[in-house]
Amino acid sequence: MDLFASPARHQPLAARMRPASLDEYAGQQHLLGQGRPLRVALEQGALHSMIFWGPPGVGKTTLAKLLATLADAHFVTISAVLAGVKDIRLAVDQARQHAAQNGRQTILFVDEVHRFNKAQQDAFLPFVEDGTLLFIGATTENPSFELNNALLSRARVYVLKSLDEQALEALLDRALTDVERGLGAHRLDITPQARSVLIGAADGDARRVLNLLEIAADLVADGGTIDIELVGDLLNDNRRRFDKGGEAFYDQMSALHKSVRGSDPDASLYWFVRMIDGGCDPLYIARRVVRMASEDIGNADPRALTLCLSAWDVQERLGSPEGELAIAQALVYLACAPKSNAVYKGFKMARQDVASQPSLEPPLHLRNAPTKLMKELGYGQAYRYAHDEPEAYAAGEDYFPEEMEPRRYYRPVNRGLELKIGQKLDYLRGLDAASTSKRRQEKR
Repeated sequence: MDLFASPARHQPLAARMRPASLDEYAGQQHLLGQGRPLRVALEQGALHSMIFWGPPGVGKTTLAKLLATLADAHFVTISAVLAGVKDIRLAVDQARQHAAQNGRQTILFVDEVHRFNKAQQDAFLPFVEDGTLLFIGATTENPSFELNNALLSRARVYVLKSLDEQALEALLDRALTDVERGLGAHRLDITPQARSVLIGAADGDARRVLNLLEIAADLVADGGTIDIELVGDLLNDNRRRFDKGGEAFYDQMSALHKSVRGSDPDASLYWFVRMIDGGCDPLYIARRVVRMASEDIGNADPRALTLCLSAWDVQERLGSPEGELAIAQALVYLACAPKSNAVYKGFKMARQDVASQPSLEPPLHLRNAPTKLMKELGYGQAYRYAHDEPEAYAAGEDYFPEEMEPRRYYRPVNRGLELKIGQKLDYLRGLDAASTSKRRQEKR
């Protein structure tokens, strides 16, 4: 072994293969293609503060370094995982020194900027505002939720996408043939099947495909072939992209919920399996499935709620895979069941009224009177016991506060059991109208 070999030789393949120019950069043609906004800004030398938002391994850090190189700017990088306000101040001091000594602009790149709290994000603002530095933040989380509005107003957000198969193919080819930085000196071959599986397992992540390729290369001799059996052994515990606390989590959960609401059992199963494959806790999904039963099926099929609770119970009692099958059964049932959000809408309307009105007291006739004083004050007087009324219904009775006009929150749909519920409520309202009319005539 040559102890004095260049340290770069011992860097991971993904680090060695970082592109040195825009021509080597893989993907993001919607930003860097001819005439696209970021490409135009580069060509015109009109760099500005920006946020790169995208999943892991799509080239956020690499693109920031390329921008600094093309702009001949001093590049400073900090990670929000480890850094604090002290590091921000140090970067500002460096920026001022470079500006004073050689007139060079400084680009401050903040990796995982969403991990900075609001106060730390505010620390950038005056230096971005006065041009001391250009700010580039990288995040896997939605900037709308994770970054200050003040910071967002001073930086343009660019969305980076997962790399497509064509971009990953080109990256693999370059890594296999590049003698200086890649694996070209090893003269490796890869079968079409192994290539296809490797690219699929990367799930749009450039770093991941290069890491997998490097591991595979270490397991074959120079001049050898990476075949499907070798790749299969590497991917025994492969997981699709699924950040348990990030954007992918909420996107996939949203897709699952909307598939159920849209009465598509097949898509519902697909998104459920995607989340399980990515490592999501089945109990979390079970809890959300119970929510779907009330929000989207409601009283159109009340059995749905019972089935979902049973599926949750099976998951808790038996674990996987039996519990996952029970959750899948519940999801298919929900997707195929008649839909109603009448309870959900009514609940939201009632909450809005409660939030916008003062604390109205229950009318006296609806209050209990367990003491003599309460009875003397009129508690419970004139209350009509429904079971003693014709058809066990006190027609014309008002159960709302006296200061509030009765409202209709629950409006059953004409599907499933709610069709009959709606007919029943219409009948009872007819009795109310008749009772009210009769009382008015008696008063005359």
